[in-house]
Amino acid sequence: MKQSILFLTFAMALTGLGSCGKSQQQTNNETTEERTQQTPCPSFEADSAFADIRKQCDFGPRVPGTQAWRLCSEWIVNRFEQAGLDVEVQSTDVTVWNGTQVPCRNIIAHLNPQASDRILLCAHWDSRPWADNDPDSGNHHTPVPAANDGASGVAVLLELARQMAGDSTMTTGIDFVCFDVEDYGIPDWAESTGETSDTWCLGSRYWAHHAGRNGYHAQFGILLDMVGGRGATFLKELVSLSVAEPLVNLVWDTAEEIGYGDYFLKEKGGAITDDHVEVNRLTRIPCIDIIPYYKNGDCSFGPTWHTVNDTPENIDPQVLKAVGQTVMQVIYNYNQRN
Repeated sequence: MKQSILFLTFAMALTGLGSCGKSQQQTNNETTEERTQQTPCPSFEADSAFADIRKQCDFGPRVPGTQAWRLCSEWIVNRFEQAGLDVEVQSTDVTVWNGTQVPCRNIIAHLNPQASDRILLCAHWDSRPWADNDPDSGNHHTPVPAANDGASGVAVLLELARQMAGDSTMTTGIDFVCFDVEDYGIPDWAESTGETSDTWCLGSRYWAHHAGRNGYHAQFGILLDMVGGRGATFLKELVSLSVAEPLVNLVWDTAEEIGYGDYFLKEKGGAITDDHVEVNRLTRIPCIDIIPYYKNGDCSFGPTWHTVNDTPENIDPQVLKAVGQTVMQVIYNYNQRN
């Protein structure tokens, strides 16, 4: 019964939900007083994650179907395999906003695949084909380098996988999923005659459809999107609150208690069309989104969002550290108590 009520609330939250490209609407502040005892865990190595961002960007924009996309997918697979994880690539073709088909590769890596108790960690790895939010209109048809909007989430996943795979105390099963074709949503310069939110997150929709049909289950999921930008702070995203408010509060409380409360602000942000929407809708795994909210400036996703300036030079390792360490701590706490 609680699950039915939970997803009724989720369905209501989807009403009027904008695409990832639309502005977020901030709501009231909130505080949480409950405290959690923290389990000892490794120190997240932000420099290693930053190096993985640079490596992804060295391939060039990872636009689906390009040579850079193919090479980077192979590199991501190899990085997970080098850490000792079991890896599979889910390949298909998806139809994008203009009716054409593009290839899609979801990369799925399993830590402790035999464990029945599992956690889902995910990010998207593709680059947007057009920098349609760039202040220079001459760049609006140029692919985005995607250091933050793509590579940062993947880099945090790779570093978490590397560190947790080497720790024999980590017995919980972790599934790392790098979604493809998240950022192929209709560009701002294209004409639209109707709803556009369904043009985003095509890889996660495909993965979630098959995961739900095949009975995949995880206790919870955490999506990482744009988790390295300079000046980033993270508010509580509204879809996440509607489906998994206790998990949202746990993550934000954990961040505060380990010293990253200046990054994870206890305020409500906006409702975002992102990969977690498809995961929640099609698998009913409560999945939350860690995504930035910039209070100042023209774009709530930050000044480099969907521009040619989304480069490694605009990544802050301290932001990577705040996010990576917080997620690591949440997982170690769960692993210790279950």
